[in-house]
Amino acid sequence: MNEKLSAEQAQRFHDVEENLKVIRNRMAEAAVQSGRSPEDITLMAVTKTVPVEVINHALSLGVDYMGENRVQELNAKYDALDRDGKHIHLIGHLQTNKVKQVVGKVEMIQSVDSARVAAAIAARSRELGIVTNVLVEVNVGGEENKSGISTQAAQELVCEISEFDGINVQGLMTIPPANCEMTQTRRYFEEIYKLFIDIGSKKTHNSNYTMRYLSMGMSADYAEAILEGSTMVRVGTALFGRRNYQQ
Repeated sequence: MNEKLSAEQAQRFHDVEENLKVIRNRMAEAAVQSGRSPEDITLMAVTKTVPVEVINHALSLGVDYMGENRVQELNAKYDALDRDGKHIHLIGHLQTNKVKQVVGKVEMIQSVDSARVAAAIAARSRELGIVTNVLVEVNVGGEENKSGISTQAAQELVCEISEFDGINVQGLMTIPPANCEMTQTRRYFEEIYKLFIDIGSKKTHNSNYTMRYLSMGMSADYAEAILEGSTMVRVGTALFGRRNYQQ
């Protein structure tokens, strides 16, 4: 049984290594096409349902950023992760009653979509004597069943929460509607990039935010997102294989 498990694990490790080569090559090509250096784009490994040993293998290959969707899953894996020198982000929706369980464990929370959540993060950060980096999540498709602030309200939210002591607003995150044609997906990416640039252009010397990160693009569209200006792509399935939600 152990030999079988070891063989399966070795195969999965090999698959991750090969997948990572493909992803890095595609990212580099897209970066150059967009007029940037490959080093300008950050790869985030999305680790939802992925076993710790597989995550740690990816981290050993030079993947420096990982993102978890759920607070409970992050906490279950946290102590076993090879975190030294790595960057852990929360990328899924965060409820205010879960804030105390995650602030202090992650470097960034990418899914802030209300002043209420931002205030809770800021308050907990102050209690711990730290500053938590955040991104404002934008619901670019205006989907009712998806979290995120509207594109029209994004700038106001950025400016409002950037005044909160204990957090540092560093950009935007978005997830376009699923099952779109790629041409439409790219239009959504273009829209958020323009918003990202616009908010950054209106920053004054008194502003307390930076537009450092534009987190957009996942397994099916990360290359296209880079072409449209993304600075961080969140890749799960393309790196680790299809998720097993029965685990």
